[in-house]
Amino acid sequence: MRLCSIASGSSGNCIYVGSEATHLLVDVGISGKRTESGLNSLGIAARDLDGILITHEHADHINGLGVIARKYGIPIYATPGTIQAIQNSGSVGKIDHSLFHEVTEDVKLTIKDLTVNPMRISHDAAQPVAYRISYGNKKVGICTDLGVYNDYTVECLKGMDAVLIEANHDVNMLQVGPYPYYLKQRILGDRGHLSNENSGRLLSRILHDKLENIILGHLSKENNLPELAYEAVRMEITLGENPYNANDFRMQVANRSDVSPVINIA
Repeated sequence: MRLCSIASGSSGNCIYVGSEATHLLVDVGISGKRTESGLNSLGIAARDLDGILITHEHADHINGLGVIARKYGIPIYATPGTIQAIQNSGSVGKIDHSLFHEVTEDVKLTIKDLTVNPMRISHDAAQPVAYRISYGNKKVGICTDLGVYNDYTVECLKGMDAVLIEANHDVNMLQVGPYPYYLKQRILGDRGHLSNENSGRLLSRILHDKLENIILGHLSKENNLPELAYEAVRMEITLGENPYNANDFRMQVANRSDVSPVINIA
């Protein structure tokens, strides 16, 4: 099983998860050309995709969806609310209704040899979800765009072999930065985005001996720095109420605009 961030950040998100037989994308928030280029660098052609899982309808998660889906006839999986929002927005052009497949929170679906399990998240979108994807007994979680986490979030993300989790902003950078007040409040709110510190606190509650890899994703271009996110999360893990040290885990920050190193989960 492989996990790779093709792009991750406030300006566009596209994550690859696959096995030898099955290839999925989580979101297509970058151009079709960049998406295809990223897949090609992994040795995969876009026509080989078995599905696109959409977390929610915001532009940085669906910008390239119409191009890729229409060109190759790829099935699109999303909640009913997200599908309706995509169809109403018109921003991705007309997509054949037959390509859309509804998913339901906490109801598993099978796509060839991969099992997909959507989970609820708190974000200011129609019906947003995060995704857990398993191959045999190996599991990865992709969880971004959540203003808050709770016990449900923690339970959903326990037992993962790898996670890509949001570390969107440094609170101080956001507060003193150029964003208008209403946008700062949105980001800091319960339906906004996780700060570096809250990302580390969430991770501290799901760490376990067999967690192989952590990817920090969806960093804000204006309100965060990769080095800052990395160190802040590591500090929360090391100082948090858990038996681990940050050095116990492999951690990387997903590249904003380029393909990140591939994680192989054996």
